Amino acid sequence: MADPNEKYSVQRFHAVDEPENPAYSRCSTWVQAVSHGFHQERRNPEYLAKTLASYTIDHRELTGVYVNGAVPDHALGADVPVATYATMRKSLNVGFGRQLESNLVTSVTVRGTHRRNGILRGMITADLQGAKDDGLAMAALTASEGSIYGRFGFGVATFERSIKVDTGPRFRLKGKATGTVEVADPAVLLDVAPKVFARVQRVSPGSIERQEYYRLAASGSIGHDGKPDAAVRSALHYDAAGTLDGYVSYRFKGWDNKPYTMEIVDLVAATNEAYLDLWRFLGSIDLIDLVTWSEAPVDDPLTWALEDPRVIESSDVRDMLWLRILDTPAALQARSFPAAGRLVLEVTDSLGLAGGTWVLESDGGAAAVVEAEPGEAPDLTMDVTELGSMYLGAVSPVTLAAAGRICEHRPGAAFTAQQLFAVERSAHCLTHF
Repeated sequence: MADPNEKYSVQRFHAVDEPENPAYSRCSTWVQAVSHGFHQERRNPEYLAKTLASYTIDHRELTGVYVNGAVPDHALGADVPVATYATMRKSLNVGFGRQLESNLVTSVTVRGTHRRNGILRGMITADLQGAKDDGLAMAALTASEGSIYGRFGFGVATFERSIKVDTGPRFRLKGKATGTVEVADPAVLLDVAPKVFARVQRVSPGSIERQEYYRLAASGSIGHDGKPDAAVRSALHYDAAGTLDGYVSYRFKGWDNKPYTMEIVDLVAATNEAYLDLWRFLGSIDLIDLVTWSEAPVDDPLTWALEDPRVIESSDVRDMLWLRILDTPAALQARSFPAAGRLVLEVTDSLGLAGGTWVLESDGGAAAVVEAEPGEAPDLTMDVTELGSMYLGAVSPVTLAAAGRICEHRPGAAFTAQQLFAVERSAHCLTHF
């Protein structure tokens, strides 16, 4: 990122976790700046150590924007970044088991006193161009504010919701359990959680490979303050053959919290049967009236498995994963298309990364994507933002056309796109980053 006024300097560096390393102090200060940007408490040394150890395992690259020269007396020092940005590279399930290495953007902050200086635009555009230059076709993020990232070409690609489930007498699931659930020491999740999630990653469109933090949080090894969370409990699901294929970690909200509530920390199931059996277990816990989960799917099998779906109180349906296509032909060729068809797609991109007109032709599996001949009329015209939202089938192109977000030049083209961009099950992402 270049600063024409030379007011700021940009430093990019890898996370280090050895306190004796001279770069450790810079990384610790960077983490504190992120916490400040998200209105979190100042982090203690234990939290910093665990966080930087996780960052190192994830191979995170950190970016800090620093004020050049002196700062006013008593203000935060010049060693504290006024803006932060981080990336790591993980696999995205793009449907039908296909995986696409993607550039994950996280920890984006700009101190309020330094806004309107082009800092955010500079960080994002430089990073996206660098990722494309490295051969990546996709970037992704989860957004704390919904109005920021559309202008940089990111489109909403998955949704999630918060639910409260009444586990009183009305909580009954249709059918019978097909496996068994056993309570376990949460510490076992340090080993088994990544293995179970790897199975989920293979079968779940929209799933992002998880970072190190997840197994620590699921097992109670780290809480919000960096210390172990002794309140976390866990249970494991085994299929009829005795194979471990799911787990849930959960936390009791306390006797002062009424109705008595169990909060799901992490629920991961590699099969439909495991998912419902784990809910049967949660609904059977003595003395509990309510189970809450903040990362539930919108298109939830639980709703249809309950004899009385009204035991679920759903609220706060919100966007979760945002995708930014960096290379349109490469992104389209990375996924499988379940229907046969042909579309000419005109894609606009204000950042100049993924724009152009391409012919997409599918035989009901693999697709050929070639640049359109000069003068060939497009069937659909859209911004790269809308293509990101269509990519995993989270939003129908028919809906986007009705909303005026894409232009349909050939009648029926949006419906053809809806069929082509479908995935085998509703896209859902359990990985925040």
